[in-house]
Amino acid sequence: MTTTCSLHRFFAICAWLAAFAWPMHPAHAEGRVSIVDQYGIGSLLLKVVKDQKLIEKEGARTGLDIDVQWNTLSGGAAVNEALLSGAADIATIGIGPLMTIWDRTREHQDFRAMAAQSAVPVYLVSNDPRIRSIRDIGEKDRIAVVSVAVSQQGRLLQMASAKAFGDANYAQLDRFEVNMPHADATTAMLSGNSVINLHFSNAPYQYQELENPKIHKVVSSTDILGGPSTASVVVTSAKWRKDNPKTYAAVRAALEDAAKLVSNDREQAAAIYIRQDGSKLSPAFVERILNDKEASFGTSPQNTLQLGTFLHKVGVIRHEPKSWRDYFFADAPNAQGS
Repeated sequence: MTTTCSLHRFFAICAWLAAFAWPMHPAHAEGRVSIVDQYGIGSLLLKVVKDQKLIEKEGARTGLDIDVQWNTLSGGAAVNEALLSGAADIATIGIGPLMTIWDRTREHQDFRAMAAQSAVPVYLVSNDPRIRSIRDIGEKDRIAVVSVAVSQQGRLLQMASAKAFGDANYAQLDRFEVNMPHADATTAMLSGNSVINLHFSNAPYQYQELENPKIHKVVSSTDILGGPSTASVVVTSAKWRKDNPKTYAAVRAALEDAAKLVSNDREQAAAIYIRQDGSKLSPAFVERILNDKEASFGTSPQNTLQLGTFLHKVGVIRHEPKSWRDYFFADAPNAQGS
């Protein structure tokens, strides 16, 4: 299993290096920004920003011509590496990876979230009728995640494991995890003849999987966290924010514009998602996901502190967050979040 994980890590690094083939610049001047997105509906706001060129439009309103470079990666570990190396200025990550990068960079790069993107539940699903709870997972089972242990789903599974097996055993199920992009894992699950028999997924993939009557939900983030919770955020460093105040403001305003579009026009938002992710899903199917009563898309964080408290409790992060304002840039003094 160690060899397999090492190979997955090797290929992930190679993919990451290949993704950033553009010329590297040690410091980006005001009016230039490189952004990394991930696949899935959770980062819909950034997809709308890209599709509608909202950063460029916000910059133009203040007389700033902004050059925006985009790339897409899979998994919080690869995205965090891109941020830490300076290959990306801004990126989509989950709350789990946010806690890790915030903890690691305090008092130097100081990475924090500039905005939430979505509170869309994520599901652990299985095609094995034997598995009805995480207590049923054993040596022969394999769980597909985008980044073993450190992804948003990996951290949620650790939190669920701590509740089921005790805090000392929070990582008990990590050894059954396998790195795999969500799209590939979905194909494996639907085939029914893969070594993968569980997938800690996200939207839209979990909804595709559950269309198959042989696949069922084992647990969701809503179950683990006791309610809806922000899953995806947009992250940058305090240095980049300080050095590029006008560009930062344009990105932040663009995200607000995107949230309004998604709220007001689900049909257009679904079309944008399909276009930006190259999805073959029908617009009607995507609209049903966007209208899920458990899903919301906004820039204010919801129910995020609980995971940070847990990660500190079990020793994954050194610094204990006391408020969402510790790991978010609270640009408005009266901003609300949790």
